[in-house]
Amino acid sequence: MPVSHVADGARGGAGLRYADAGVDIDAGNAAVERIKKLVARTRRPEQIGELGGFAGMMGLPPGMREPVLVSCTDGVGTKLLVAIAMDRHDTVGIDLVAMSVNDLLVTGAQPLFLLDYIACAKLEPAKIEAIVTGIVDGCRQSGCALLGGETAELPGMYAEHHYDLAAFAVGV
Repeated sequence: MPVSHVADGARGGAGLRYADAGVDIDAGNAAVERIKKLVARTRRPEQIGELGGFAGMMGLPPGMREPVLVSCTDGVGTKLLVAIAMDRHDTVGIDLVAMSVNDLLVTGAQPLFLLDYIACAKLEPAKIEAIVTGIVDGCRQSGCALLGGETAELPGMYAEHHYDLAAFAVGV
């Protein structure tokens, strides 16, 4: 579902526009379209619904007795600077999954799903696609679904072409 250019409920005048804050809704929608097929490659049988809602849903694998959910969050840190310098962004995507899933594995948990967070100064759909390609590769290798996430365009918060990555992983 594409995001609207004008905030709902704006009173009078031209309304509140994302573009006035430097946010490019069209680039955001283009990035989502570029990653939909990639993300579908990580789908698990327990997954409910499709990518694009405000929350991802997943049931527990069948046959488990007294399952315990295990969760963690992580990022890739300054490795982002290497990816930016090399203009190679899939590598930090797969590393993001590895950092998160490894924290689950040390508890004995089986990875179920991952939620990603990408924050940048300006949305660059091809770069987002490259990052998510790496995330998808990591999810497929670890058997977890990329259940959803957030891509935030934050002008003035990051230097040009810079971004940050984080992920939240859940296992059982």
